Amino acid sequence: MSDRYTDKPFLRFVDAYVLKAIGHLDEATDAYCTAMVPSLEKSFGLKGTWPQIVAQQMNFMPGLPAQILHTWAEGKARYEEANGEAPDPVQFAMIWVDQNFGRA
Repeated sequence: MSDRYTDKPFLRFVDAYVLKAIGHLDEATDAYCTAMVPSLEKSFGLKGTWPQIVAQQMNFMPGLPAQILHTWAEGKARYEEANGEAPDPVQFAMIWVDQNFGRA
């Protein structure tokens, strides 16, 4: 199985953006994304925090994080009811990105 980010390194940031929106971004990934801000700024000619750069590059609307969180909360409740356990937030993020952006 190939690594999800091999040919699409920016996808890692889009997945992280979704995880941040639902409150499940781990510290190591957040630190990596933050450390990459100078490279992101240079690559895309944009300024800001890494979530701001992702939002600008992807043309996200300002209310998108709230919409993602709403989708997560609704789906989480349904998943837990049907499966008796909590859903995996990383899997949610990847599925959400793939469904909405075709793996960015």
